[in-house]
Amino acid sequence: MFRTRITAALAVLALTTGCGAADMTRQASPFADARGARTVTLSVPSWVGAQANVAVVEYLLEHELGYRVDTVQMDEVPAWDALSQGRIDALLEDWGHPEQEKRYVEEKKTIVRGGDLGVTGHIGWFVPDYFAERHPDVTDWKNLNKYADRFRTAESGGKGQLLDGSPAYVTHDKALVKNLKLDYQVVFAGSEAAQITQIEQFAKEKKPFLTYWYTPQWLFEKVPMTEVKLPPYKKGCDADPEKVACAYPHTPLQKFLNAGFAKDGGKAAAFLRKFKWTTEDQNEVSLMIAERKLPPEEAAKRWVDGHASTWKAWLP
Repeated sequence: MFRTRITAALAVLALTTGCGAADMTRQASPFADARGARTVTLSVPSWVGAQANVAVVEYLLEHELGYRVDTVQMDEVPAWDALSQGRIDALLEDWGHPEQEKRYVEEKKTIVRGGDLGVTGHIGWFVPDYFAERHPDVTDWKNLNKYADRFRTAESGGKGQLLDGSPAYVTHDKALVKNLKLDYQVVFAGSEAAQITQIEQFAKEKKPFLTYWYTPQWLFEKVPMTEVKLPPYKKGCDADPEKVACAYPHTPLQKFLNAGFAKDGGKAAAFLRKFKWTTEDQNEVSLMIAERKLPPEEAAKRWVDGHASTWKAWLP
C-alpha cells in the first residue's frame, strides 16, 4: 500500500515520476554499475515515515559499513518497476501492491522479499478528537451523511470534504464514497506535507474535518484523531478497486530487494534484510524530520546515538 533526499537539498530538488517530471525509473546512480563500487541505491517514497527508514539505513550503511548510498525519490508503483530493472536496490516500506508482487516476485523473479520492516501500517478515515468528543456517532460511517455539511469546504462542491493526500498513494476513497452512498467529495491535497498543513490549520481553528490518514504517523501526537469505523475488512473485499465497500486492512509493512542485489550485494544486502524496527522508533525519527525540521542525516545520527543495542543487531 499506502502512501512517501533524504538530504536537505532534496526537498527543493526532488524529482518524481509524474507527468512532465524526470523519469527516475530510467536513471540509475552514476556508480550503480561501476565494478567493485560499494554503492547502494534506495528508493524514497514521499511520506516521512518512509524517509525515516532511509535516513537511518543510509547513515548506518555509510558510517558503519563503508558504503556510498544513492537515493531516488519516486512514487510507489514506479519504484517497483525501477527495482525490477535494477535501477534501485531496495524498497524499505511497501504498503501492499499485489499486482506488482505477483509480476516481479512470483513470475519474473527479478525482485525478492526482504522481510518485515517491523511496522504495521493501517489506512483509515479520521476526524479530530475535539469533534468526535462532541459528536461520538460520527465515528460510525453510517452517520457520516448527517455531518456532511459540517465537513463542507470551498473545494468540495457543496458536499462534505474527504481530504486525501497524493493521488499516487494507495487509496480506495473514491470507490468507498460512491459504493457507500456518501454525500462527500474526495479532495486531494497533493502530498503528505500539503495534507499535514491543511490538517494543522483545521486543528488550529478547531474546525471539523474528515481525512484519509494512516498509522504510524507522527502527526497524531500533535493533532489527536479518532478513526471512523468503515464496514469491516474481509480478505478479498478490496480485490476489485471499483467495488470496494470495506475498511482498509492492517498491513505488516514489507521490504523488497532487487534479486541480483540480494544475491551479490554482500554486507549491504544482509544488513537490509536484518533491518527491522518498531513504530515508536520510526515515529521518533519522523518527528525530528517533519516537526523539528532536522536534516534527515542529523535525525538519523541522534537516533543511532541513542539506540546502539537495536541497530548493532542489524550489522552482518
